[in-house]
Amino acid sequence: MPVERNLPLFLALDQGGHASRALVFDAHGVAQVRSLREVQMHHPQPDWVEQDPEELVASLLDATREVLHELGARATQIVSIGLATQRSSIVCWDRVTGQALSPVISWQDRRAHEWLARLAPHAEAIHATTGLMLSAHYGASKLRWCLDHLPAVAQAGAEGRLAFGPLASFLVFRLTEEHKLAADPANAARTLLWNLKSQDWDDGLLHLFSIPRTALPPCVPTRHGFGHIVADGQRIPLTVVNGDQSAALFAYGKPHANSAYINMGTGAFMQRMSGEYPGYQPRLLTGIVLRDGDESAYVLEATVNGAGAALQWIEEDLGLEEIEQQLPAWLARDGVEPPLFLNGISGLGAPYWVADFESRFSAEAEPWQMVVAVAESIVFLLQVNIDIFQKLASPLEQLIASGGLTWYEGLCQRISDLSGLRLYRPAEYEATARGLAWLLAGKPEDWPETEFGVWFKPRANPALRARYERWRTAMDTALAGDVVP
Repeated sequence: MPVERNLPLFLALDQGGHASRALVFDAHGVAQVRSLREVQMHHPQPDWVEQDPEELVASLLDATREVLHELGARATQIVSIGLATQRSSIVCWDRVTGQALSPVISWQDRRAHEWLARLAPHAEAIHATTGLMLSAHYGASKLRWCLDHLPAVAQAGAEGRLAFGPLASFLVFRLTEEHKLAADPANAARTLLWNLKSQDWDDGLLHLFSIPRTALPPCVPTRHGFGHIVADGQRIPLTVVNGDQSAALFAYGKPHANSAYINMGTGAFMQRMSGEYPGYQPRLLTGIVLRDGDESAYVLEATVNGAGAALQWIEEDLGLEEIEQQLPAWLARDGVEPPLFLNGISGLGAPYWVADFESRFSAEAEPWQMVVAVAESIVFLLQVNIDIFQKLASPLEQLIASGGLTWYEGLCQRISDLSGLRLYRPAEYEATARGLAWLLAGKPEDWPETEFGVWFKPRANPALRARYERWRTAMDTALAGDVVP
């Protein structure tokens, strides 16, 4: 497609678990330039997952400068910036100096799950208010832990200098020249402190977790005047802030109600649009993905915590190298049944919700078979949630999959085979950034793909179906406290 030099351009910043990305899109949704900066994840103790706040700030600024430099004179056509971040990750900082007072405590972190157990009698009420399960993955217990265990945080709180909340809020404060304090709906909603109906911090939950409202940023819409980012001599308004999975839902334009959207990276997240607030669903999450003027968009969501994180775990556990290059061939092997893997990496998510579930294999096997078993566990965890999705509304017609793990065609084909649904993998896999661009561009009706993706059509796969049924039985047995045969 020829470059149209007078069209507005939109800069999407995507801060993820392993990398910060900057992509510039035109008004047709075509990526013009892109930059990536890898970032580190730290595991100082079991169940602890942290990142360096300063590294994340620097990585976003470096990626921004690089794409502006690559654009040259066209950089002046960028009219606005959008930011998407890991939901449920939190930071504490000094609202006067901007200095981080804590590490980024990742959404994967479960350090406070034992403390959180004391609130179990409130779990159902919390779910009804927030749309979330009572889980240490979300922000409230992390914020409480910081207040209780980090002296600098407690001191800043006592002196009225403390700000804390979603990672997105910290990045907005640090990246904008105005040092704006603000929390968008999608990220605020992952704290266990945000009321889905009132769309504000909930006084009852703040009291329950002993979290001071004064330290939390004010709640604002997804589209808002978040300030300006200055880079490479340009001052560009930041007008959209969203969660990574929330933004990904809009990558290909307005989402379809008859589709489920799967984004597979460190975790795998499956969402289905519900239009109006869908209310309480016992084993699923209810989330908000957009508040723009009078419009609010909600989803039902299922989470698989151990997706890419589980593959990384097995690679390290077995001492393998570069399994991403070898896994496609392993997934294509016929004739040898892999064992079953009960996947509790980073905690067992939907629909089971067990924070300290012990991962295990059903049998010993060759290393490559164990890797395939881990990959299939991602498929099985998605399928058990697809089964629930199918019963809650009109039947699904198709799946749309994005994210780095969709590179594995054998994984996509298994999801299609097991679900009996067509699965579409778009060519532009940077779904979060493209979704941000759609929102920045004003949600245009025309948001075509310039390159067609790949359709996976379901095939008969009785062996996979049989393994899934055995896996479900093994999960039920394990959850009941028995030994898996």
